[in-house]
Amino acid sequence: MLIAIGTIVGALLVLIAALLMTSAGVSPTFRDASGQVVANSISEKLRVEINGAEQGMFIVGKDRTRPVLLFLHGGPGMPEFALSRNYPSVLEDLFVVCWWDFRGSGLSYRSDASVTLEQLVLDTIAVTTYLRQRFGQDKVYLMGHSGGSLVGIQAAARAPELYHSYIGVAQITQQMDSEKLAYRFMREQFAALGDRKMVDALDRIPLPQLQTMPAEYRALRDGAMHALGVGTTHTMRSVVTGIFLPIMLSPVYTLREKIDLWRGKWSAQSTNMWNELLATDLPAIVPRISVPVYFLHGKYDYTVSYDMARDYLDRLEAPLKGFYTFDESAHSPLFEEPERMRQILEDDVLAGSVSRADRP
Repeated sequence: MLIAIGTIVGALLVLIAALLMTSAGVSPTFRDASGQVVANSISEKLRVEINGAEQGMFIVGKDRTRPVLLFLHGGPGMPEFALSRNYPSVLEDLFVVCWWDFRGSGLSYRSDASVTLEQLVLDTIAVTTYLRQRFGQDKVYLMGHSGGSLVGIQAAARAPELYHSYIGVAQITQQMDSEKLAYRFMREQFAALGDRKMVDALDRIPLPQLQTMPAEYRALRDGAMHALGVGTTHTMRSVVTGIFLPIMLSPVYTLREKIDLWRGKWSAQSTNMWNELLATDLPAIVPRISVPVYFLHGKYDYTVSYDMARDYLDRLEAPLKGFYTFDESAHSPLFEEPERMRQILEDDVLAGSVSRADRP
């Protein structure tokens, strides 16, 4: 018994030491092959008062004179800057990128935060104003991923004069309907694989017959999607090794900030945002937009429906629009196919073109 207790205590001490050693809480600088800081680069971690609340963000780029891009993370409550350090840099090569942690999330976590979709849209416009003033640019580029896409497209539609264009990565449309499509797909796939246990688990929560998503299904959903390669990435099979550990071992957050990130992810505010997200009919709210629009979507994505995003863009009125299929990706083409992402951003988004878009 004493040996077992000693082993457990020792393991915990090693874990705590490892977390402390990898929790410096700083944004790493960009360095060249000789180890020198890249001239004119920027890498900052800061907090700014946005609509009466202190909110955190990372601003990074290899050339501070490049156009500014505001990145809106997914979730609800799932900042992505720490995860982005595990993948080849693309955005920071082309833009000065603001990785902003939403109100109630990550660096911006507060237990008493009041978070609604409308508040996040207003915050997005306010962060945009801050970036325009700080970098002396009339307009910025706006990219929303997953849950952030529901916020971003509304901000761009409401204040188009602030944005060069809007880029939706895994663009949400009518998420409750998307979840029902995913449910049917997963049940069919698990039945074909002979996985009776998973089929029975899904049958106990008949989502297509419901108007809301029970907590029991949400707990089952991630594991089921990742098992089939239709979750966060096409190759990720575990959110523990694919998301939790990379964040916990990232040097950009302190240990306290990492704890706050997970508190924000599983908070009541995040749950309320999730329910609001499920209930939103985006095509009804934003039928038209007066800036160029680019939708980038993984073919294997069932976290957010690929087909529904494509159909929405077909109907959306915009001065310029393009849909881009990522054939090797699920929900995170930014991280899964970085070179294709680079080509689209360089040749189309920055050039105001749709030359690389899917053909009708």
